[in-house]
Amino acid sequence: MQNKITDLFNIQYPIVQGGMIWASGWRLASAVSNAGGLGLIGAGSMYPEVLLEHIQKCKKATSKPFGVNIPMLYPDIDKLMSIIIDEEVKIVFTSAGNPKMWTSFFKEKGITVVHVVSSVKFALKAQEAGVDAVVAEGFEAGGHNGRDETTTLILIPAVKEKLQIPLIAAGGIATGRQMLAAMVLGADGVQVGSRFVASNEASSHLSFKEEVVKAKEGDTQLTLKELAPVRLIKNKFYQDIQKAYSNGASIEALKEILGRARAKKGMFEGDLNEGELEIGQVSALINDIKPAAQILEEMVTEFKQARKEITA
Repeated sequence: MQNKITDLFNIQYPIVQGGMIWASGWRLASAVSNAGGLGLIGAGSMYPEVLLEHIQKCKKATSKPFGVNIPMLYPDIDKLMSIIIDEEVKIVFTSAGNPKMWTSFFKEKGITVVHVVSSVKFALKAQEAGVDAVVAEGFEAGGHNGRDETTTLILIPAVKEKLQIPLIAAGGIATGRQMLAAMVLGADGVQVGSRFVASNEASSHLSFKEEVVKAKEGDTQLTLKELAPVRLIKNKFYQDIQKAYSNGASIEALKEILGRARAKKGMFEGDLNEGELEIGQVSALINDIKPAAQILEEMVTEFKQARKEITA
């Protein structure tokens, strides 16, 4: 399956595991990398010393390429960047911010840089900033999302038409058939998040993984656009937010309801009522928790089978 993405990252399959908060630690990243994809450590939920620990453990667990995902709104971002340089991480995915802030810094260090976007406009800004590839993430995706609600089916061909660098599709992709569809639309590879949340190696709480498996069509919703758009399972916390909207809550009131460490409470500590349960629409297709290597293997097998079917 050699193409632009496998060549860029020196991996076997053009499949990137999303760098999700509270789920993407060294165990998951190394497992995906060992299976032939690109594993990412999700730095967004890590203190600097925790990120250092995960990078060092990931190095011991795999000899294959892996990367780190960094949301650029992180308060101690300078410390994270220093760790990445000191530990000689070769691949960095940036998100939630202006790619011009750090891309040239990384490129000068010989680091491959990928930026996550939710629109054609931001994809072109990332390309102009000098990134090596772009992840275009559709409205279906879990966690923090774009405000425009552009679906992957529309976003990928729209970005492909304008972009000159490799394109990775994200949002609503958990199966080999969905992977093939994204690549037919113009993607060179895919980034998979929610499916890997329901893996043995994900660092998220077992109760949250089981809730993902139980989720059905319509059980997630994008909300909190006034703060940072996020797709959530409709639990008690989500209902509290909706009630606040119904009562005409201000941005300050929404911030007060959200509070601090809400995602940690739900996804890492397993509080299914009061926690923020971030997951994509594709959770409706996830029916079990299994090893990351098996997830990747099944995706590749289904991709090849589907490709045969449409070319027969």
